[in-house]
Amino acid sequence: MVVDKKSQKIICTAFSNGKRHDFRLFKESGLHIHPKIKVITDTGYLGLQKIHANTILPKKRSKKAPLSKQDKLDNQGISRDRVLNENVIGLLKRFKIITDRYRNRRKRFCLRFNLIAGIYNFE
Repeated sequence: MVVDKKSQKIICTAFSNGKRHDFRLFKESGLHIHPKIKVITDTGYLGLQKIHANTILPKKRSKKAPLSKQDKLDNQGISRDRVLNENVIGLLKRFKIITDRYRNRRKRFCLRFNLIAGIYNFE
């Protein structure tokens, strides 16, 4: 899901059947982002920096190399910027189409979710 930071509206959605990794779904969606637009993502999109240069990702720690204080502060700043996207996802979970197992026709899932996103944008 792509959310505009200023207007807090959903711009784009992408779906797949079953479990699919975030970055793989992004690549298969065919979404092209202008190079001047800053993209703030989570660690599920680790390969995005190769495709889009203006991408901000949080740094991951490893067992041998823990994060420095500056890296932790940077990650907190990224989290502050990303919280808007997480809040939008939380508001969409009110409709229960994301949280519960979808038991209707799969062909209609995309249509119904986009209608819910339109209702959210209208509010």
